[in-house]
Amino acid sequence: MPTKLTRRDFIRLCAGGAAAVSMTSLLAPVLTQAVEAGAPPVIWLQGASCTGCSVSLLNSVHPDIKKILLDVISLRYHPNISGAAGDLAMEEGIFKVAEEYKGKFYLVVEGAVPTGADGKFCMVGERDGHHITFLDLVQEVGGKAAAILNFGTCSAYGGIPATPPNPTKCKSVSEVVKNVPHINVPGCPPHPDWMVGTIAHVLLYNEIPELDRFGRPKMFFKDIIHDNCPRRQYFDNAIFAKNLSEPGCLLEVGCKGPIAHCDSTTRLWNGGTNWCIKSGAPCLACTEPQFPGWPMYTRLPEMPIAPGITATVDQIGVVLGAATAVGIAGHLAGNIATGRIGPKKHSDEKEGDN
Repeated sequence: MPTKLTRRDFIRLCAGGAAAVSMTSLLAPVLTQAVEAGAPPVIWLQGASCTGCSVSLLNSVHPDIKKILLDVISLRYHPNISGAAGDLAMEEGIFKVAEEYKGKFYLVVEGAVPTGADGKFCMVGERDGHHITFLDLVQEVGGKAAAILNFGTCSAYGGIPATPPNPTKCKSVSEVVKNVPHINVPGCPPHPDWMVGTIAHVLLYNEIPELDRFGRPKMFFKDIIHDNCPRRQYFDNAIFAKNLSEPGCLLEVGCKGPIAHCDSTTRLWNGGTNWCIKSGAPCLACTEPQFPGWPMYTRLPEMPIAPGITATVDQIGVVLGAATAVGIAGHLAGNIATGRIGPKKHSDEKEGDN
């Protein structure tokens, strides 16, 4: 599919500082050409979710959602905004497209997949007089897709529905659909740019973008919140807020910024207006596989800095080697070692008082 936008330019555009205000606006003309040239269609399905990911996409500002749906994305079915319903939606909007474009279309999944009771906790329609479970639908349609785009932490990693005690036995999409490439775009919900940008990549280049070890596009999820946090200076000087919206680093009130990967610090939300920490709330690391399986508004006793490795903030220096793999150790251990925070800083202050 011909396009004047190179992959390098595309990545630069997606990851650039213009971000929330201009990214989708600049992509729109190119994507319109791609759709007109016969870009692969997109099918969007919902399972165990709150519909927050769809609401986030519908709140896209530049261009608005009308432009995206009519001119940018060849969206053949969406449970909330499609005009068709019932047999017409299932047969014409889902099954017919999946069969006609087998191995060529892209499936977007929002929400986790309930597997308990053979999937009967989530019924999504009927076919030939029989109920269709979301489990069966995802497996059948997903097995025919060129790739599956898991939008939101629930579909990517299980999220809230799969958190213990998990009575419906919810699972991530990749756990129930095998042998198909998966692209995880987590967030609770994801930023509209992350979703539009990921769809844009697969439509323009008919390939999967470079992913990290958790299946996330690196163009949006390579940075750690802590690196560019506007409250970073507070952390470096060991000034910690005790309550929400107070001045200071928010680590003590539950901020998970040191282990959270995304570009919210520069992209911002609601048309570039605000984001969690700027509004006085801690980062809850909603883009991480562990979310929400930890205390929300209290400091974690231990930070999960790497698979199978945890440490308290004061112990980070001891596990420097392991922590470096996820980028937090250089900041925490370095500040502890130089005495900017931690026991050495307090010892020096006491000596100064004497």
